[in-house]
Amino acid sequence: MADTTVRIDGNTLRLPGGVAVRFIRTLRLPETGTHPLPPGLGEFPVRRVADYGDRVPEAWRARGGVMLPVYLREAMWLSFAGTSEPAALQVGVGKVCAVSGRPWSDRLAHDPQNYVLLPRQPWLDGINSGKGTVRQFVAVPLGLGATVEGQVTGEEVWGGVQLRSFALNDRELARWREEERQRAERTRAMPPPSGYGVAMPGGLPTAASGGFGAAMPVAAPAASGGFGAPMPMAAPPAPGAVPAPAAGAAPASPPRAAAAMGLGVGGSMRQEVYQDDRPLTDWSEQPAGRVFVHLVTPPEWRRITGEAAPPSPVDRAAYTRAGLPWFDYYDEDAQDLAPTDPLRSVKPVGDWLGDDHEPWQPPTPGQTQQLKNAPGKPIEDGDW
Repeated sequence: MADTTVRIDGNTLRLPGGVAVRFIRTLRLPETGTHPLPPGLGEFPVRRVADYGDRVPEAWRARGGVMLPVYLREAMWLSFAGTSEPAALQVGVGKVCAVSGRPWSDRLAHDPQNYVLLPRQPWLDGINSGKGTVRQFVAVPLGLGATVEGQVTGEEVWGGVQLRSFALNDRELARWREEERQRAERTRAMPPPSGYGVAMPGGLPTAASGGFGAAMPVAAPAASGGFGAPMPMAAPPAPGAVPAPAAGAAPASPPRAAAAMGLGVGGSMRQEVYQDDRPLTDWSEQPAGRVFVHLVTPPEWRRITGEAAPPSPVDRAAYTRAGLPWFDYYDEDAQDLAPTDPLRSVKPVGDWLGDDHEPWQPPTPGQTQQLKNAPGKPIEDGDW
């Protein structure tokens, strides 16, 4: 029987089949206009629900999974960097598909497509909302009707983010691995390139070049122990035990009714959600793994974990004034998915919470960069 265990490696979720998912903090976009891709400002810290025993609500324990802290109206994107083999990844926001707008399903579908294709899709910044655009993921509390879940289904029951991955079936995976082996052999046999225009090693821009995913000076943590740095992994607690708070942290208190959070939408950005050109029969019928991601307010995070949440998001105008980069990404070989009716009609969080008074300073043309043309503890799944 295949291993369906999801593991947490630092702040990375590793789903069976080589899928890697990180949750990245970012700048919140204005809700008018269409914008370049905002930068990554560090990873959200991710913790296993099972490690905090009776400090979390009973419903969270029943669903299992992981949790991360978000501020009201904080924006995020999902990075799939490090995914090693082809996968179909379903992304739910309150158990509404972020790609199709349809209810959460345990089956892959093409019409409309209800998953992102990895590793072709390098990241996902929001719901599929238009031709070549997405609407940014923005955190809002449940109960106002502002979440995607509330607007599409009329109810706010689940909140959070749901992930489920499907691997290629055995035949197609063996074929893909053989093609990759042959490609690698051809690459090794080729003479090294030289001359003007030679590609730099490392693929996408790195931290050294200030590129996408780099640690940004405005929000970069200290090299040791700062936010986004790898957390030391202690020995797992005994069954039923509650881990002690970190040194110097506020003591955690017993559980109470948590302020549940979900994802609404913010501004629009230029990003394609790519169409899968494989037939559905290429994919396994059973998912490789799944995980429920709970969104926690910073006060709840501190109460539950004893850790301080990351600092509040960086000011957008200060980021732009500093000359730091924004991004455009285009894959000429891939086909963008058309938007679906349920997601096209979702309103931004500003329509529910009021205007955003934070000043907006658009990036200058030179600030937008063009890109492209299982260690760890297992995570307990639950009933959701």
